[in-house]
Amino acid sequence: MEYVSTRNSKVKFSFKDIFLNGLAADGGLYVPCKIPHYSQEDIKKLKKLSYQELAVKIVSDFCNEEFSVSEIEKLVSKSYKNFRTSEVVKIQKAGNLHLLELYHGPTLAFKDIAMQLIGNMYELVLEKNKIKINIIVATSGDTGAAAISAIKDKKNMKVFVFHPENKISEIQRKFMTTVKSKNVYNIALAGTFDDCQKIVKEMFLDENFKSSVNLSGVNSINWARIVAQIVYYFFSFLQEWDEKEKINFSVPTGNFGDIFSGFFAKKMGLPINKLLIATNTNNILQRVLENGLYKPGKVHETLSPSMDIQVASNFERLLFYVLDQNAKKVNQLMSNLKNKGSFNLDSADVEKIKKDFVAQSVSDDEVLKIIKNFYQEFNILIDPHTAVGVGAIEKQNIKGKNIVLSTADPSKFRNAVKKATNKTPDLPEKLNYIIKESEQYQQLPTNLEKIKKYILSKI
Repeated sequence: MEYVSTRNSKVKFSFKDIFLNGLAADGGLYVPCKIPHYSQEDIKKLKKLSYQELAVKIVSDFCNEEFSVSEIEKLVSKSYKNFRTSEVVKIQKAGNLHLLELYHGPTLAFKDIAMQLIGNMYELVLEKNKIKINIIVATSGDTGAAAISAIKDKKNMKVFVFHPENKISEIQRKFMTTVKSKNVYNIALAGTFDDCQKIVKEMFLDENFKSSVNLSGVNSINWARIVAQIVYYFFSFLQEWDEKEKINFSVPTGNFGDIFSGFFAKKMGLPINKLLIATNTNNILQRVLENGLYKPGKVHETLSPSMDIQVASNFERLLFYVLDQNAKKVNQLMSNLKNKGSFNLDSADVEKIKKDFVAQSVSDDEVLKIIKNFYQEFNILIDPHTAVGVGAIEKQNIKGKNIVLSTADPSKFRNAVKKATNKTPDLPEKLNYIIKESEQYQQLPTNLEKIKKYILSKI
């Protein structure tokens, strides 16, 4: 499988290249040159596979030149052996909804599913090629914790994680800052997640710095994240598919990576009906579908902090396909965003997006009511991000079978859940220690040069 940048489709790259680079040198995001296609008969045959077997099949489609099938089998087995459920994910029925629980990994969030695999991929690739790297991560809460869990104590790599100071939950922060590992560095930046993400992108675009420290990234800009997430769309769809009823997915959305994985699953042949972009008040993607204007505004702090994002990086990947893989057009739009602060999509392109997507925002007041009502009706606690997904379905009233991606354990957002239900969700017993564990992190301003200086001092 070969890959190209969303901003230049002429230069081809291997999986190893795009995996280690993360972000393309031209600022674009990597996508495969060809989309693996599954016929309806092919998909039916996948139904008999376990989650791990399905992961081996799908992951192999994208990186079979870098890893043998036996290597991928070992990577998958190693990555998911410590999950709290044997099938990695669970589906829980609640009335007319199906909650796809993606939070049974070591840091209680969906990011674990991709990140555990990526951490083990890094270890194998680095050992094979006898190289060392430094990984940088911007996080709105969960990505950083998942990255640290996957990378801590591994050879040939260090990880630097940037989180927005005082803008994530206490439990989210402690999953990162209580980890005492020599190859882990936590940095609290004085700003928003968008500021953290901007710093990461600027470091990748500084070719001198990037090459001097051998930089890599594990945000959803890394294609391997998308690949690993495609698997649970296939798995959950197959669990619920009866060919008589359409299946929709409601996806709590910030950086657009998770829902783009669903879109790509659909491009591969999975007969998904609609993908619902569920957002909080940071609803830039809903606005795009309403008027075609992509214009980031002020980031609003909400009860669902992992979605407090105005610049949805992976939307660029969607644009690449909406614009018929015209890298030149994508490049122009991204240039407009950088230089003018916005870009406009033609009405025809917006309609293309609407064929696959619906968007709906949910306010904090609605989130609290949803958490309360869900607990009272089903005796199930859900976190604020999942509540956004539930609320979006309720407000849109999309026909068919609706699967809501439940992205985090409610215990990671205990204050919001307690406010809604008067019940404090407990952490899994083995993780209770982090509450009293001492924290360790560096506070820095959102200044690129100072951050680069800090990284250089640690390598």
